[in-house]
Amino acid sequence: MSLHSMTGFSRLDGSACGQRWTWELRSVNGKGLDVRLRLPPGLDRLEIPARNRIAERLARGNVQVSLTLTREAGATTLRVNEEVLAAVLVAMNRVAEKIDATAPTLDGILGIKGVLETAEVEDDEATRAALDAALLDGLTTAVDGLIAARASEGAAVGRVLTGHIDEIERLTAAAEACPARKPEAIRARLAEQVAALMDQVPALDPQRLHQEAVLIATRADIREELDRLVAHVAEARRLMTGGGAVGRRLDFLAQEFNRESNTLCSKANDRELTTIGLDLKAVVDQLREQIQNIE
Repeated sequence: MSLHSMTGFSRLDGSACGQRWTWELRSVNGKGLDVRLRLPPGLDRLEIPARNRIAERLARGNVQVSLTLTREAGATTLRVNEEVLAAVLVAMNRVAEKIDATAPTLDGILGIKGVLETAEVEDDEATRAALDAALLDGLTTAVDGLIAARASEGAAVGRVLTGHIDEIERLTAAAEACPARKPEAIRARLAEQVAALMDQVPALDPQRLHQEAVLIATRADIREELDRLVAHVAEARRLMTGGGAVGRRLDFLAQEFNRESNTLCSKANDRELTTIGLDLKAVVDQLREQIQNIE
């Protein structure tokens, strides 16, 4: 499976039972699945099955779904509005009693606004059921189009994420190989800090001095952070290779990357290591931003 973005668009046109329809779907980022459905009047019966079909295929995103429905030519009939026609005839008789004028023709009477009306053909139960089935099948196809659009963008975002993860791996390796992490460098810094501590407190108890030295050494050790960064890189690649709706898990992993990079920066007491830590934080921020797009 591939990664899917939460951003996409799909549109599908079709016709059934003398009516033309258009499904239009738009999707943007969201913490969960939020579907906003707009249906024409009289089609509220489709809301629940439409939501179910969308929920079966999508896991996250704010999805706006709209359906437009129009009658095809020939699906309407003409009828005479008897009340309006009667009123027109009464008015004609009154005018004829007062003035001498040529009687209006039939097409003239029918051309008067309101005499002729268009009326939609009433659908029976079988027609409505067939129309509902066609509309829901069309929605399924439109959702497939939306999924394809989200997959296409997800592939592009995935390539960006892969680049960020590769950079995190490179920076982790650079921190591992940093000269400041060599035992002799660590011992030299520790000796300097212990000497500075003894200068400040000459009468410090030897046991207390040992405790302080151990504390300084622990704070300077980034072995645990580097190991966790390596593990997080491996897990991120596993999730991306597996694909599917892994956005939430990747977001959690990005938070862990951020935690380790912050700790590394706080423990760094060397300029090169500090620079690596700051670069790592910058890449992790970019990673977190892109992960927000993943379903």
